[in-house]
Amino acid sequence: MGAWELLLVGVVMVLGLVGVLVPGLPGTWLVWAATLWWALQDQSSTAWGVLVGASLLLLLAQLVRWQLPGRSGDPMGARLAQWAGWGALAGFVVVPVVGAVPGALVGLYVAERVRLGRRDDAAASVRDVLRRGGWRVLVEFLACLLVAGAWVGALVWG
Repeated sequence: MGAWELLLVGVVMVLGLVGVLVPGLPGTWLVWAATLWWALQDQSSTAWGVLVGASLLLLLAQLVRWQLPGRSGDPMGARLAQWAGWGALAGFVVVPVVGAVPGALVGLYVAERVRLGRRDDAAASVRDVLRRGGWRVLVEFLACLLVAGAWVGALVWG
């Protein structure tokens, strides 16, 4: 697979990650489609293993997501989703895999602390966002981050 094709796969994955945070965009499907595209082009056992693992992980994330409380729609809003996304990405890099969820929560808290000013108000707002469906978004985002991380890992070490 050429460098331009790998770049395009990466761009589609990034769009998918953004799509998880933005209501109305098929984020999970874009991440899975990028992985499928890469596996079909690469044809290695590593690529097929990443595709199978990604398929199972994304399916599991959807099953877990449906079991969590909350409404569908936009529980966070675009501004909070952006802060949560950046926090999750930073947490994922600092403490691989498990750092994404605490990073997202810190991102949400910082955004609300800046907006509201008081610590108690910010913490209450984060709890409210999570009750309205924020956990559902975080589960889906973490699964997509894991798939993107597996793809990068397969490129670097595979």
